[in-house]
Amino acid sequence: MTQAQPASAPATASINAPSPVRWRVADVVALYDLPFNDLLFRAQQVHREHFDANTVQLSTLLSIKTGGCEEDCKYCSQSSHYDTGLKAEKLMDVQDVLEAARAAKDSGATRFCMGAAWRSPKDRHLEPIKDMIRGVKEMGLETCMTLGMLEEHQAHALREAGLDYYNHNLDTSPEFYGQVISTRTYEDRLETLERVRNAGINVCCGGIIGMGESRRERAGLITQLANMNPYPESVPINNLTQIEGTPLAGTEPIDPFEFVRTIAVARITMPRAMVRLSAGRQKMDEGLQALCFLAGANSIFYGDVLLTTGNPQTDADNKLLARLGMRADSLQQAPAASECGTGCATN
Repeated sequence: MTQAQPASAPATASINAPSPVRWRVADVVALYDLPFNDLLFRAQQVHREHFDANTVQLSTLLSIKTGGCEEDCKYCSQSSHYDTGLKAEKLMDVQDVLEAARAAKDSGATRFCMGAAWRSPKDRHLEPIKDMIRGVKEMGLETCMTLGMLEEHQAHALREAGLDYYNHNLDTSPEFYGQVISTRTYEDRLETLERVRNAGINVCCGGIIGMGESRRERAGLITQLANMNPYPESVPINNLTQIEGTPLAGTEPIDPFEFVRTIAVARITMPRAMVRLSAGRQKMDEGLQALCFLAGANSIFYGDVLLTTGNPQTDADNKLLARLGMRADSLQQAPAASECGTGCATN
């Protein structure tokens, strides 16, 4: 028997739609509750409507300023609130960043993401950061930055330098958020995302699964993302990497099939987004990664290190993709933010 579909959530919703499809948390929970095979079948149908199902975007992430962050995110090795053995470092030299970008491109990456462990950048930091953006773009790579909270003028400065994407994750649902972070509010995150949108930069925004949240709270995160107007062009789904010294070390790991369900639900609710299989992939076996691709993941972080934690090596990734008959695709991109409207709408 065919499973009933949530009436308010057609699978063919477009990221360019003039008004958002309004997902209720109950609708998203209903997707999670589908039989596993039915959920993956539906996710594959949606995925194939918008993407080549056998291609994956390769992105590389570099920590350009490591450690010493003022925030108290309970999952993070870079928080100054916890003793994780990580040494704080200053902002990298521009030329060192560009050398890393060249190496990433030579390895097959098409997007180069740069992350700095700040609550928010100082204006004096923006000049070298803009040089990094310009230099990476000159190589023909897409650029992404994650620098913490932004003021409006900072978002516009990054756009003027040519930044393609800005990453600023919601991390989890509004209901669970207070159990993970106390130094930055949910509204702070939404305001930064709105400033990024208003500056004309594509949004990269997702969350972390496996922090002890319930299925309904996972659905709450997806609901927040899917109800943005428009929803993010890039949606990283992270599986908690447990770091000794952080409060979330020792958390019961999420069931692997629940993680795959989250990928599938993200694909169905955000049909034209790049759904990125992100942190935690080093703990996933090849079968689990293959299920994530089947569920609609079409982007991965590619390289040996993901900010401060390990990541599957490029050679292993290439071999896995070859065994699956998949290939890297530099052309598989979400529409530009300028084509999608501006502003964010949330429940």
